Amino acid sequence: MTIANILAEKGREVVTASADTTLQEAAQLMMRCRIGAIVILDHSGRLTGLIAERDIVSAVALDGPEALTQPISSFMQQTPQPAREEDAVENMMRVMTLERRRHIPVVRESRLVGLVSIGDVVKYRIRVIEEEHRSMREYIAQA
Repeated sequence: MTIANILAEKGREVVTASADTTLQEAAQLMMRCRIGAIVILDHSGRLTGLIAERDIVSAVALDGPEALTQPISSFMQQTPQPAREEDAVENMMRVMTLERRRHIPVVRESRLVGLVSIGDVVKYRIRVIEEEHRSMREYIAQA
């Protein structure tokens, strides 16, 4: 199972913004799109960061409401380590667990091609386990 399998199932649409977007604009965009993170791209479309709900909460907790007027570049995760489509889902799960990351951008030749969340991974793994379980029951029933 690869990350490409997850992207094929969930889609490749990713909400992006530029680093000069304010924290409040990012929060509003997340709320409007019902998402937990936004990928930050530079002017040439290259991955430069990621801002998640947790980053916004941390910014407001540290700097107060004034943080909302600041650019997300001040609070975003700088150059997050991306995954590749051919990476195994099990490896992504390990990275997400060890590094406590809930969102991982997916790139192909340095270009953003998707975003995978921990929810996407869990949903995919549950479906695979259910399919294996069903196959096992069918095998036993035929024996």
